Amino acid sequence: MSEPSASPDPYTPPEALAPVPKERAMGFWDHLEELRGTIIKSVIAFVVFAVLIGYFIKEFNEVLMWPLLHVTADFPHLTVELGTTTPLEVFNMIIQMCFLGGLTLASPFILFFIGQFVAPALTEKETKIILPLCVSALVLFLIGASFSFFLLVPSTVRMAIELNDTFHLAFRWTVGAYYSLLMWLVLGVGAAFEFPLVIVLLVWMGILSTAFLRKYRRHAIVLIFVVAAIITPTPDPLTQSLFAAPLYALFEIAILVSARIEKRRAKAQAAL
Repeated sequence: MSEPSASPDPYTPPEALAPVPKERAMGFWDHLEELRGTIIKSVIAFVVFAVLIGYFIKEFNEVLMWPLLHVTADFPHLTVELGTTTPLEVFNMIIQMCFLGGLTLASPFILFFIGQFVAPALTEKETKIILPLCVSALVLFLIGASFSFFLLVPSTVRMAIELNDTFHLAFRWTVGAYYSLLMWLVLGVGAAFEFPLVIVLLVWMGILSTAFLRKYRRHAIVLIFVVAAIITPTPDPLTQSLFAAPLYALFEIAILVSARIEKRRAKAQAAL
């Protein structure tokens, strides 16, 4: 005679007896749908800020004209006015302001949407670093852009005006040339200020080490001045040094942060 089957524990909740459904893995088309949603949200954020800049184009233009007006106030005997040389130059100026301005203002939201998209494919440890990474990238970019707008651009414009005045040259600056200079310096310097974040990320991933960074510190100084020479439009060493100094300071800060990361990693490995 067979023994009766064991009855389930009466204290066991019914939901514990039910089979646990497995989470369905996302297929190829599901990933495409998620990517499409990320792109649509990013485009919407960009269009909203571009339209806002277009609506307040005069006020936005007054803000961007501040470096030029701030410097020319020190040269009352000179007439420095921007002009256009082609009928379409003013349209190019407006498009440039709306496109680059909208992209810059929408970048925090775009970074957030991209983080949401890649988060499911990351480990818990990697997911925790997404938000600090995005915030740090935004803060470093804003610091670099502000440094360029309030210090580097006025210094470049002042240098150009003084050289023109020294050689008694007429000022025939175009609005396209000024905005190209402004956008190149502001966006370029803002992007360059994010390089310490790349260094810290590489150390966190184990690709670089602080010993390597300290060993090649002199090479990093040379590379920083090369980057400064490429981004700054004027060949004078003063402007390049003005840009290279904070970059080198950020490099040293990146080494300090990387050293803390390596110490925490060593303690975690020793505890195992």
